[in-house]
Amino acid sequence: MDVSQPSLQPKRFNLNLVVDFLKKTWRDYLFLFLIGATIIGLDQWTKALVRAHVQVGADWLPAGLAWLMPFARVRYWYNSGAAFGIFQNGNLVFTILAIIVILLILYYFPRTIQEGWGLRLVMAMQFAGASGNLIDRLRFGHVTDFISVGNFAIFNVSDASISVGVAALILWVWLKERADKKQKAAIASPDNEAKVE
Repeated sequence: MDVSQPSLQPKRFNLNLVVDFLKKTWRDYLFLFLIGATIIGLDQWTKALVRAHVQVGADWLPAGLAWLMPFARVRYWYNSGAAFGIFQNGNLVFTILAIIVILLILYYFPRTIQEGWGLRLVMAMQFAGASGNLIDRLRFGHVTDFISVGNFAIFNVSDASISVGVAALILWVWLKERADKKQKAAIASPDNEAKVE
């Protein structure tokens, strides 16, 4: 006896699911895009100023700040590797990595609501930093760097956003673990007293 099998139909794209998702998460994405657009805008504006007014490899500071020159200066340079000049000539690899990071942040951002604004701010900084440098890689094939402090590697606003974001993420994880330990200790404490009585 032949048993009829249900026909396997490919799943179709359902626009209603997308609309429902956006209705639930638009405020989350608004936060991400406002913070991201602010940092990306500052990054792209400062890079455009440097490209327009400073020669590659040259140093610049306003006349009133010339005394800072040995320690801090604007030095136009470009970088085809990762942040702070490491892994040179890896533009394609870092372009792909930036796209993956951006897509992962876009996917996970609305799911972090219970974690609080600290993690969301960190993710927005990472999103902006990856996006700012990705724009350079797609437009020019390299990233414009110009902030030079002492003997430290030359960097830009996007690099700073990524670095501060990583440092803030480490601090956030540490503070969260500490708070969780205190909460567990507080929960365990009444049980111990009850057992003693």
